[in-house]
Amino acid sequence: MWAPGLCVARSAIYRSGGTRKKFSPRLLGIKGPRGRSGVTAAATTGLQRRLLATNTTTTASPPSTSASPTTTTSATIPEPPSPKQNPPPNRKPLYIRIPLFLVLSAAFFTLGFTMSAFPALQTASDYLDPPSDAETMTMFTPDNDLHQEIESYILSHPLILSLSSNPSYIASRPHLKIPATMRAQNLTGGTLLGDDKIAVPPLQFSTRDGSTFTSIQYLGSQLCGHPGIVHGGLLATLLDEGLARCCFPALPNKVGVTASLNINYRKPVMAGQYVVLRAETTRVEGRKAWVRGWLETLPGHGEWVDESKGEGQELVNGEKEKAKGVVLVEAEALFIEPRQAATMARVYSTS
Repeated sequence: MWAPGLCVARSAIYRSGGTRKKFSPRLLGIKGPRGRSGVTAAATTGLQRRLLATNTTTTASPPSTSASPTTTTSATIPEPPSPKQNPPPNRKPLYIRIPLFLVLSAAFFTLGFTMSAFPALQTASDYLDPPSDAETMTMFTPDNDLHQEIESYILSHPLILSLSSNPSYIASRPHLKIPATMRAQNLTGGTLLGDDKIAVPPLQFSTRDGSTFTSIQYLGSQLCGHPGIVHGGLLATLLDEGLARCCFPALPNKVGVTASLNINYRKPVMAGQYVVLRAETTRVEGRKAWVRGWLETLPGHGEWVDESKGEGQELVNGEKEKAKGVVLVEAEALFIEPRQAATMARVYSTS
């Protein structure tokens, strides 16, 4: 039988909401009537007081954050309310979503392809529809004082004024027919143009039948083979292009390629001067054309003479004579029109 005081103590612990723990008489040192020793009423009363004091201290102290594995609490934590579940979206049928996806994909692909291919399309359009000869005469604008000085000197020279007033000639700047995006890949139309090189695009005059040709250009100091002397390979390149443009109008499709080119160098060409390229077509047979030409110096304003009128300009010493340019390089060439010339772009030919 349990002692009365121990029962009262256990009841107090349960009523106070304290820690629930199973007490054993053996744990408390109390034995029943049948044990070898018993407990007195005073001991039971003292034990009751100690248990009640321990229960009161435990109830007044704040709850500990760390709980014993065997400790349980009577309070229950309410579960948070479950979030409100939205109903599934009203998706369109598959037979509508698939065509819509294909249409949007095609639209974005077309837009991206057009934006990336626009420069190439613009270049192709410029090749297929190049500017006219007259339009090329207004396409160059000098961008510095040196270019402005050279351009003014060329346009005001009596030779240029004489050729411009002759209805037999067509004036143009053929290098400007090359699309702007492709000029950097062209030797004479982009690479060799610029300060201290071919300062301004060459100005040319050609006859409608391809019989004669004249062009003028300024050669700078960065075109030399030896210091102060223009490279002979550059002079051959200028003659190759000039003689080709001379005979182009005489060919069936107005375009050709070089079959042979012979060069004779007469005098050194000094850098920093103007030179005149003259050419004439000597014979044409079907798709073949033979041309001869030469480079010569450009006489100054007071030294030049209009040979077509047979009148000389008055020189510094007061005398009159027919001053002519000094021949520097001579050349002969054969040009052949390709069989597929009908499908080639007319970038260099006259319109």
